[in-house]
Amino acid sequence: MSGRLVVQIFSFFAYLLAQALLFKNFVLFDNAFCLVYVGFLLMLPVETSVLALLVLGFVMGVGVDVFYDSLGIHAASCVFIMFVRNYWLGLLTPQGGYDSGAIPSIALDGWQWFSSYALPLVFLHHVALFYTEAAGFGLFTFTLVKVLASTLFTFIVLLPVQYFFYNKRRI
Repeated sequence: MSGRLVVQIFSFFAYLLAQALLFKNFVLFDNAFCLVYVGFLLMLPVETSVLALLVLGFVMGVGVDVFYDSLGIHAASCVFIMFVRNYWLGLLTPQGGYDSGAIPSIALDGWQWFSSYALPLVFLHHVALFYTEAAGFGLFTFTLVKVLASTLFTFIVLLPVQYFFYNKRRI
């Protein structure tokens, strides 16, 4: 088993357990929810195949659904952003392309690139999650406030995670 795979497996369980045991209770003003597990999906290597991304998104989402007693809404949201991820990375490709083994992070790509990569994907995840949870657009404004507040909260929590756990070396 390669070192890279071991790190990814450890990272998967670390994000899942952190979400289930710690961040599940991080709620600001009953509107902003911290869904830090999305960080695992965003930090997968750039060259990861679409099938692997979809499977990892599904497994992570089902794992969170088990702890949240939800009926697949996290899984559906994760699969959705994993489907969109490679298209988004294609739009953000630097002029020289991505290096082999590159992991999207602030340390490797810079603050501006990471923000333009992560914020839209976190926003899409939260839109899919909260509007599915609301079962439609009946509470459009309330749900939109939840989406925006949770996107900002999740992104702000992901920043220190980036600085502490993703350094300049490639895994």
